[in-house]
Amino acid sequence: MRQRLVCLSHTPLKGHVDPLPAVVAEVAGTVAMLRAEVERFAPELIVLFAPDHYNGFFLDLMPQFCIGVAATSVGDYSTSPGPLDIPRALAEDCAAAVVANGIDLAVSWRMQVDHGFAQPLEELTGGLARHPVLPLFINSVAPPLVDFKRAREFGAAVGRFLRGVERRVLVVGSGGLSHNPPVPQLRTAAPEVAERIIAGRNPTPEARAARQQRTIDAARAFAAGSNELRALNPDWDRRFMRHIETRDWPALDAYRNDDITADGGASAHEVKTWVAAAAAFDALAGGRGELASRYYRAIPEWVAGFGALTSAP
Repeated sequence: MRQRLVCLSHTPLKGHVDPLPAVVAEVAGTVAMLRAEVERFAPELIVLFAPDHYNGFFLDLMPQFCIGVAATSVGDYSTSPGPLDIPRALAEDCAAAVVANGIDLAVSWRMQVDHGFAQPLEELTGGLARHPVLPLFINSVAPPLVDFKRAREFGAAVGRFLRGVERRVLVVGSGGLSHNPPVPQLRTAAPEVAERIIAGRNPTPEARAARQQRTIDAARAFAAGSNELRALNPDWDRRFMRHIETRDWPALDAYRNDDITADGGASAHEVKTWVAAAAAFDALAGGRGELASRYYRAIPEWVAGFGALTSAP
């Protein structure tokens, strides 16, 4: 087949707050296996659905969906800074096609992306710009949020566009699963925090480091048993993964945003990237190709249910 799917959790806490060495090695082995499969597939285009964590997108103007015609990684946590290799004409054509399909997709000529985009690119390919990439942002932190149905429709529109692209296409969904890290909400944020999530682009290195240290400290406390953050929910994670694996679109369309927050945590909305990626793959492949869960473990040190799901190698 000329298309592959990889849905993979990301975490900024790798190397900062790690679980037992055996678990680190287990995850590393899974990622190495997926990277070897990607290398054998030799993608000519990566279509990457990912969220942001108030590093590139802010409340001064928060789209639900956005494609980058040009994009740069901010280099947060342990990811690399620098530009992504984006085929600009193809990105513009994709945007036009998706909008023509009834999806209100924003376009950025100066997109900034964080570890949600950079980590899967580096882990699956070895760098930010090893392959051409179409970066597709889905708002997963700032209410109001689209639902699973709309994320599916967005992905399907992208997939229909990709049918006309004569390249080997790797579709990637980056995010989730259940987790509830200390991401601020505007209605409860202190004034200085509210200003940062409204218009916090290009912070000083000191400000970025301080913010990251707060997240690291919260993760350490959570791993030590603090109940200030919502507990992980492996049952919810596995049920969601089964729905993706079986392409159970009616079940996925039935998820309500309030239930996602209650069951999976405020940041579990990142799994909309999996929904969109799976729908894009399904539309591109014409419903062919089996999907399979490849890994799952709840990892408190990373404040995340960590999973991987792919199409058949």
